[in-house]
Amino acid sequence: MPETTSAQLAESLPDRVEVLSFHTRRRCPTCRAIERLTREVVAGTFARQVADSSLVLRVVEIEREETLAARYGVAWSSLLLHGRRDGADTVVNLTRPAFDNARTNPEEFRALLTREIEKLLEL
Repeated sequence: MPETTSAQLAESLPDRVEVLSFHTRRRCPTCRAIERLTREVVAGTFARQVADSSLVLRVVEIEREETLAARYGVAWSSLLLHGRRDGADTVVNLTRPAFDNARTNPEEFRALLTREIEKLLEL
């Protein structure tokens, strides 16, 4: 039986966008706000894409999924978008703007998250 290479595996994965909300066991109010707003945007604005699995939200406790966190180089609360199109991957790190805006300017955060998801869905 022939072995499957990493490149072959990457090409066989479906095109989609993953929203990855990483957090630690102990969570601050800003971390909670990021998750809440992210869930609202994904469920509200992108309900059709969630239904057809072209968009997936994953809320990840780092201590429980260390391998996944290590793959993205995440050691603390982070918000990443991972887009896959035709075997090519794009990762967008929204951690800084998420922390800067989730509590103090939630509309700006929602707008940014929406724009970035739309860009990845259009690739």
